[in-house]
Amino acid sequence: MSADLLPSTAIRFAVPAADWRAAIQAAGDALVAGDIATDAYTDAMIKAVEDLGPYIVIAPGFALAHARPSEQVRRTGLSWVSLAEPVEFGSETNDPVDLVVGLAALDHDEHLQAMAKLAGVLANPDALARLRASNDPEEIRSALLG
Repeated sequence: MSADLLPSTAIRFAVPAADWRAAIQAAGDALVAGDIATDAYTDAMIKAVEDLGPYIVIAPGFALAHARPSEQVRRTGLSWVSLAEPVEFGSETNDPVDLVVGLAALDHDEHLQAMAKLAGVLANPDALARLRASNDPEEIRSALLG
């Protein structure tokens, strides 16, 4: 994956969020700041959870906010948002969430490639714990992008 997949402008730490909608909004705002997606894509990410439930909470404390590839995506990319305080998404097994990664992809193949890379990080609990504790954008970028 290329280094511009996760621009420094799309990495945020200790973001306050009152609820899951605000947490997804923060991830979407970071995607917009990284020139990855539009505000309408953020709305689509929130709507997906409203319609389908908390399916994006894919590991303990970890949500992968995303929506379908669309014209609202400028380029494939990620955002990384650690929350100041964990929030409930409604996931029985993985709440509360303290880390939200936003994913925007131009097409299905790029979506799957980015998800596979994230799965590799999630599969290593020690690496994920280090990333959760980090406040260094370059450390986050290096770990996710290899």
